[in-house]
Amino acid sequence: MSFDIVVVDDHRVVRDGIRAILTRDPEFRVVGEADDGAGALRVCQETNPALVLMDISLPGVNGIEATVQLVRHFPNTKVVILSMYDDERSVMGAIRAGARGFVLKQASFGEVLNALRVVARGGTYLSSSISGRLVERLQRGSLDAAEKGPLDSLSPRETQVLRLVAEGKSSKEVATILKLEHSTIRSYRKTMMKKLGVSNLAGLIQVAVAAGVTTPPGTAKPSS
Repeated sequence: MSFDIVVVDDHRVVRDGIRAILTRDPEFRVVGEADDGAGALRVCQETNPALVLMDISLPGVNGIEATVQLVRHFPNTKVVILSMYDDERSVMGAIRAGARGFVLKQASFGEVLNALRVVARGGTYLSSSISGRLVERLQRGSLDAAEKGPLDSLSPRETQVLRLVAEGKSSKEVATILKLEHSTIRSYRKTMMKKLGVSNLAGLIQVAVAAGVTTPPGTAKPSS
């Protein structure tokens, strides 16, 4: 038995690498690709796959937002999130969105294949480093407290913008990455400042770093 799969990542080289690995495994058949969340929805409409391997950071409709829509419209399609980030907010956001797996991009292809197999057969999969941390927090009774962080008031899109801004990206660069208008990013920044109780971009970055969303952007100065 083989499982049809759609690969979603905004980097062609990543999609090509994943496709090359999956085509060697008779359990999987790549039936489509997309470079953003909106494209993923269109491809799934056409192919009705068993699995979607979804990058969490996508331009336009991001991975978490796309997962919410996929789970709603294609209940038989299971989503495995592929992410560079292992912070609890991203993980919990993906799980709440309906993803059945969460794998780090640093993982080996063997682990990615294992995650896909487990999810395809009805299970759930978290990278070992993530599951270990969550178990420890549950045992300490601190997971609920961890979920009530300073960024809980932000939407998934605002969190994505904040991460990019905190990494030193300008509003224009963020707009280009997310395929949004420059004015839209500036509006997001103002809204985030109001929600987080800060008055400038430096304050936003401090909150992001303290919350573990990103590491300090070195010596780079925030730009407009």
